[in-house]
Amino acid sequence: MAARRRPAATTAGDPPTRSPPADAAAAPDEPAKEPVLRPPNLGVAAAAAVLFLAPFSYLAFVHYPLDADLRGSILKCGAMSLGGFFIVLKLIPVAARYHLRRRMFGYDINKKGLPTGEIKVPEALGLVVGIVYLVTAIIFQQFHYTEDSIWLVEYNAALASVCFMILLGFVDDVLDIPWRVKLALPTIAALPLLMAYAGGTSIIIPKPLTPYVGLTVLELGVFYKLFMLLLAVFCTNSINIHAGINGLEVGQTVVISAAVLIHNVMRIGSSTDIETQQAHEFSIYLVLPFLTTSLALLAFNWYPSIVFVGDTYTYFAGMALAVVGILGHFSETLLLFFLPQVLNFLCSVPQLFHFVPCPRHRLPRFDPQTGLLTGTKDGNLVNIFLRIFGKCSEKALCIRLLIFQALCCVFCFWLRYVLTGWYK
Repeated sequence: MAARRRPAATTAGDPPTRSPPADAAAAPDEPAKEPVLRPPNLGVAAAAAVLFLAPFSYLAFVHYPLDADLRGSILKCGAMSLGGFFIVLKLIPVAARYHLRRRMFGYDINKKGLPTGEIKVPEALGLVVGIVYLVTAIIFQQFHYTEDSIWLVEYNAALASVCFMILLGFVDDVLDIPWRVKLALPTIAALPLLMAYAGGTSIIIPKPLTPYVGLTVLELGVFYKLFMLLLAVFCTNSINIHAGINGLEVGQTVVISAAVLIHNVMRIGSSTDIETQQAHEFSIYLVLPFLTTSLALLAFNWYPSIVFVGDTYTYFAGMALAVVGILGHFSETLLLFFLPQVLNFLCSVPQLFHFVPCPRHRLPRFDPQTGLLTGTKDGNLVNIFLRIFGKCSEKALCIRLLIFQALCCVFCFWLRYVLTGWYK
């Protein structure tokens, strides 16, 4: 989750550590001042939208001769998703004021020692994105799916799992539950998806392995649902631990979501199997509003962050991507898109399982004199990048990590192209 520290709780016997700032409390005879947030960085959101939505739009409306009804449905979903973008832009400042009133804020650790490090930053604003996303996705089904649609049950099951994950993520932000409990949250949230899943439970054996296995298709049965559960747990927690600097949590999900959209339209355009096309069409309708609402949050969370996204967003984002990968039947490709998160998890295993000491915040060291971050010995990509490429600013580090995320997605597309026809 975002780099922050919560305000320490005090008791009646504790001596005050410092006097509050002049604007922190109003005089008894003066009304409390409403906090005013800085305007969001719409330039970053606009640039990201053009960069990531342009390839998808070109493939869907120019390159591939998609069915006119499908294009019309994508346009409807896109229009509603655009509306969700503007609604999130309007609601985040409102929700941020309520969160500050309820003392749901933190301080940016990576700016400690600077005046900006003493600013109260409202957190858990991923709640707004999650609610707007759910409302958008629920309303869209009224314009696309009929009551007898075979995809309607799985569509609602996916939304139920996402809704459950938003609730549990917000509970974590409020109660700050321990890590061993956090691992169980996605397991609970994935139950609606597992119970409603009616798709196949078999996998295609890679062609190089068929002579040794003796099968071309392997039926997994209940073990396939176990795989679905483990994928949901991994996606939610992997985004949560690949974090700590402004813009990284939202940025990585925006890049992965764009890659998923491009993959979906490429599979629809290149496949002749109706079920495959419908599965990837289903995925588009869930990912498109997720991408646009996340772009609105990115405008507030980009450096210097105006709001923190909290565990609410990281869990919500991981579950949203997991359900589209599972129900869209491209879980292997999704894991390739998650390659930086896989590497970050593998590097984090010694600390996560307490083979070596693990601090509460595995963050780099910030030098207030230079404004640069220096990598520590903690085993995560944030610190590994700093140790390899040298100290840099927080913004530059985030951009480097997002470029690496994008390159991994490009590598995934190249790998699929190279292995097509040989691997499966």
